[in-house]
Amino acid sequence: MKFSWAYDLPTSLQVKSFLKTKGISRSLLAKIKFQGGKIEVNETEVTVRYLLEKNDNVQITIPDESPHETTVPIDIPIDIVYEDQHYLVVNKPYGVASVPSQVHPESSMANRVKGYYVRQGYVDQVIHIVTRLDRDTTGLMLFAKHGYAHALMDVKLRAKEIQKKYTALITGRLVKSEHGFIDAPIARTTDSIITRRAHASGKEALTEYWVKKSFPKATLVDIQLHTGRTHQIRVHFTHIGHPLMGDDLYGGEKNNWIVRQALHCRELSFVHPFTNERINLELDYPADIAQWLQQQV
Repeated sequence: MKFSWAYDLPTSLQVKSFLKTKGISRSLLAKIKFQGGKIEVNETEVTVRYLLEKNDNVQITIPDESPHETTVPIDIPIDIVYEDQHYLVVNKPYGVASVPSQVHPESSMANRVKGYYVRQGYVDQVIHIVTRLDRDTTGLMLFAKHGYAHALMDVKLRAKEIQKKYTALITGRLVKSEHGFIDAPIARTTDSIITRRAHASGKEALTEYWVKKSFPKATLVDIQLHTGRTHQIRVHFTHIGHPLMGDDLYGGEKNNWIVRQALHCRELSFVHPFTNERINLELDYPADIAQWLQQQV
């Protein structure tokens, strides 16, 4: 895969310093050098110490990625919401983990996406997950299709420039405010490696919410995370006395329609690192939440 830029600064600069401004890491430079890539200036191959002058054209060739041996491809269709040569966004169903585990090495979204890459005959088949979701959370999940694309998205992720909004059904009527924040640190529980709790000993966590509709025994809310702690939404709403519907791990009751935590990543927005285009993606409610809402009419 090739990328090129025009160098337009008035002063000289080494290639490696220029490429750093473009998000090319040391490890990626090493991969270019030792695994079949190359760096060219004005169509002549150069080293990273080459001094660039104004109006030079810089081109890098990134070698193809070998398939990751531990991610087994499986032939299960994926629901593609967005795709280009750099990124893939899928609608993750509930009951599917984001990544393989020792217990379930071949049943994750990573396995399904790898199977899709294989069926499509893509040269780069390494799985790069940018945003993960809990096993029983549905919705938008972002993959990078090569390492450089992943590195650029990681920068945006750390800078909080990837916006995700969730929709959830929480138990009880949330009457405090139509819009509010839950600001409570989150820590591990003392008797489990899985669950978390709101506790002063934990790491800071901030959740913003908007009430969309209230029902006699439940509330539909939109949610935006301002931190990314494990189980943050589930823990925070449990902390204020409104666990997610169906989330029996944190005290939410199941019913005829909702048998898992009623949490859905509905919106995803980011500026595309390669095109500078704003990408705005939005999904409908998943079937179980939609069916529950229909019963309330």
